[in-house]
Amino acid sequence: MNHLPSGWNLSEKMRNHRDFKDYHIEKLRDPEEAGIYLSVALEEYEQDGDLEAFLLALSDVAEAQDGLNKLSKRTDLNRQNLYKALSEEGNPRLQTVEAILQGLGFRLSVEPIKTTESVGADESMVNS
Repeated sequence: MNHLPSGWNLSEKMRNHRDFKDYHIEKLRDPEEAGIYLSVALEEYEQDGDLEAFLLALSDVAEAQDGLNKLSKRTDLNRQNLYKALSEEGNPRLQTVEAILQGLGFRLSVEPIKTTESVGADESMVNS
């Protein structure tokens, strides 16, 4: 019995999904694209607390850069622990996230939060 809506072709839908995934991974091989992707994922995590999405972004970049096996060797993290840290149930320690980012060629960074008060203060300093 077919539970798909009329006109749906499952193999075509799966192929389109695979084509997108391949395209996505190919784009993430560029370090600049990967950095932007990770930055956006981290900004979204700051807004909504969705750690799973950030971990998925880390996993996607790792896949694009030769996979988790090679990342585990570059980071000296156990491969199984790396898979677990980046899984949907993952809750890695900051030290682990830092090691993963460094293994991917990135680093953690801290910057001040722009608020309306600090923006106004910046403008008054310029106008002085």
